[in-house]
Amino acid sequence: MDFGRFPIISILEDMFEVHEDHNNEKSRNNPSRTYVRDAKAMAATPVDVIEHPNAYAFVFDMPGIKGDEIKVQVENENVLVVSGDRQRENKEGVKYVRMERRMGKFMRKFQLPDNADLDKISAVCHDGVLEVTVPKLPPPEPKKPKTIQVQVS
Repeated sequence: MDFGRFPIISILEDMFEVHEDHNNEKSRNNPSRTYVRDAKAMAATPVDVIEHPNAYAFVFDMPGIKGDEIKVQVENENVLVVSGDRQRENKEGVKYVRMERRMGKFMRKFQLPDNADLDKISAVCHDGVLEVTVPKLPPPEPKKPKTIQVQVS
């Protein structure tokens, strides 16, 4: 029976995470559980992308994350990157009975279209919702035909 098809197994593996010995030869060749968990957290960051007449809007749900914990960047001249790290509060004397909220790193990358105005990108985080607005450049004016003077010889 292939347990890889059952998502509950993956959830249980995350809940009962066993830390690997990084000096072990076997663990050097395989991704660590932390890396896999972080990759899942990155992939599980949902976003709505909305195209308005004059801008693109990227809307993320970011409950419990302060605006200064979120990084919004443009890489390679046209790749929008939104990243951060959601940390669980360490409360002394508290034992978690159940942990379902996703913690750890998050990241999303988006290839921006050619008409994106990279100099006017803005980001606002309000009530746990991050909205990144990427204005559109005005459409280029149609090129006027160039008239070449014909010389008579």
